[in-house]
Amino acid sequence: MLIGIPTEIKNNENRVGLTPGGTELLVKQGNKVMVQAGAGVGSGFTDEQYAEAGAILEPSAEKVWSAEMVIKVKEPQKSEYKYFRKDLILFTYLHLANEPELTTALEESGVTAIGYETMVSETGTLPLLNPMSVIAGRLSVQIASHFLESHNGGKGTLIGGVPGVQNGKVVIIGGGVTGRNALQIALGMGAHCTVLDVKPEVLTEIEEIYGTEVVTLMSNSLNIEEAIKDADIVIGAVLIPGRKAPTLVSEKMVSQMQPGSVIIDIAVDQGGIFATEDRTTTHDDPIYTKYGVLHYAVPNMPGAVARTSTIALTNATLPYAARIAKLGYIEAAKEDDTILTGFNVFKGKVTNPDVAESLDKEYAEVTSLF
Repeated sequence: MLIGIPTEIKNNENRVGLTPGGTELLVKQGNKVMVQAGAGVGSGFTDEQYAEAGAILEPSAEKVWSAEMVIKVKEPQKSEYKYFRKDLILFTYLHLANEPELTTALEESGVTAIGYETMVSETGTLPLLNPMSVIAGRLSVQIASHFLESHNGGKGTLIGGVPGVQNGKVVIIGGGVTGRNALQIALGMGAHCTVLDVKPEVLTEIEEIYGTEVVTLMSNSLNIEEAIKDADIVIGAVLIPGRKAPTLVSEKMVSQMQPGSVIIDIAVDQGGIFATEDRTTTHDDPIYTKYGVLHYAVPNMPGAVARTSTIALTNATLPYAARIAKLGYIEAAKEDDTILTGFNVFKGKVTNPDVAESLDKEYAEVTSLF
């Protein structure tokens, strides 16, 4: 199979869809891998490394997109829609529940669109989303602490405090993979932490690990409102695979927060959980302020630590990419239910029920189209 690795063009997206090591494996498997020149530079991988791994270096994005399967990181941008065609396999993060225009473009072109974020393992985990969830969770506290500094517009609180001065308060909404990794870093920095989740068993697990060091609360509007009023940092870590994120924090709740506090919504690429989020931001201009509260709404947070993110992502995606390349997408999906759950758009139909419901589109069961 001819596999294309284009340069990511989303703002400050320095990740790349495949490492040189992954390239070597796919080439040894008998595939041809075409890498756009410079695609790996942002992650610390040179064109020479890709060439040594057996890749064909190609300066033209159009040529790379002509491959049978294109492996990316982020969802295609509008300028890339022109490359869509019926015989293209697109393997990347899609987050279609918040991308109606992209979904329509995929439907109309007939692309086979397989999304990392909806691929579910036999144990119910999200193996291709989890690595970026871990990174985003850990990164969120680091970023929020930076913007909490006075010269960045924050209230000037040191999260860990000092002797004689109260430590900062971090509230994490969502106790899944992302939330727990945010919690790990926040506690390590010395913060006072509160975690809210709708599942009692999740809160029980957190308490069993951390004891009374962490306040655990059922996630409901009353508890959220009370918890965030005096928070220095609020992290949104809620994800429903394939669906638009639910709005859990109202405008009134945000307006009651202290000026200079920081909101980071890791679910912003799925629509976000804060009612005050009316746009996404970029790494170039990551913050806007409402009611005196700083909002960080960058949808590709892991791109800030591109080398770590690229290696972690490729570790997860490569086995599935190799299987698709070896067997073809239909046989691979028949043999591996995890790949099957990744089909978001196929033969002009939306084939993920949660995406279809979120976008009010007709759903087609993917195996009926094979």
